[in-house]
Amino acid sequence: MEIFVELDEKKLLECCGSSQFAKEMALASPFSSLDQAISAGRHIWFDKVDVNGWLQAFSAHPQIGQSTSSEWSKGEQSTAFATATDSTLRELADWNARYMHKFGFIFIICASGRTTGQILAELKRRYSNRPIIEFEIAAQEQMKITELRLAKLFSAKPIVASTDTAHGAKKAEEDRVNILGGHLIPASESSAGKTSQIPSRTRPPITTHVLDVFRGSPAAGVEVLLEIWKGTQPQPLFGDTDRSRWVIQGSSTTDKDGRSGPLMSILEDLNPGFYRITFNTGAYFPEGFFPYVSIVFEIKESQRREQFHVPLLLSPFSFTTYRGS
Repeated sequence: MEIFVELDEKKLLECCGSSQFAKEMALASPFSSLDQAISAGRHIWFDKVDVNGWLQAFSAHPQIGQSTSSEWSKGEQSTAFATATDSTLRELADWNARYMHKFGFIFIICASGRTTGQILAELKRRYSNRPIIEFEIAAQEQMKITELRLAKLFSAKPIVASTDTAHGAKKAEEDRVNILGGHLIPASESSAGKTSQIPSRTRPPITTHVLDVFRGSPAAGVEVLLEIWKGTQPQPLFGDTDRSRWVIQGSSTTDKDGRSGPLMSILEDLNPGFYRITFNTGAYFPEGFFPYVSIVFEIKESQRREQFHVPLLLSPFSFTTYRGS
């Protein structure tokens, strides 16, 4: 017997204010576990929802510290309101206005369990970020909020249980029970002791995107190459440019949203080692300073099941990178 939870588009839109996210998640529903729903949600949010979808989700939130009729936000900001004073609320409102003026969207933070002082300190710290960096951080915080809300949906959603006999004689049944745990687990004795065949990944373990900080837009049409180190030495040495020791894993070209296509297969366990992503920046910025940009990074044995998103923030005469999620 397989057990699934059906999530409708209206409730998903309450979880995340992006209509694009809600539609894609509803199409991917039902889910056999909270883990599967969150994994699908991350893939949709970071790989399918566009910039307008992110901004739509941001705008669905009240500003931190403002009274709201949203039951979601009330619960998430309960610690903040419990620790607030008139002076901290005034200071928070002032910094909210500064943030909005600089970045063009409201300050997004997963406020659950945070005091007003902690939120205010984080707002001040993030205010110094470059807009393109802050936009990515806000999107990550939005996903954290969405994950908390998905967990609450799972804790109150009816189960749809489907059973197939050897001859296919039985039809799917609906079993309306409340899920008391944070995860929904198949409850069939026949499946006891079996390992789930549903992969936890919904995208390749190494991904990237390119943002053009000179024009303030995604960088489309940038060629991207992913390689792994296979030299005789355990790791590449500084100054070693022998390309024969790097083995190509995959290549792609960024789309209109600056995201590359798959650079490798969807693997549960990523081989540890040294990886290199190379971007053909000279073709994108012919008059720029860099003919290409290579980013070398190490994935350790303990990290083989983690996600590695390595973006490139590019201008004609500078570039920045970081590890995202």
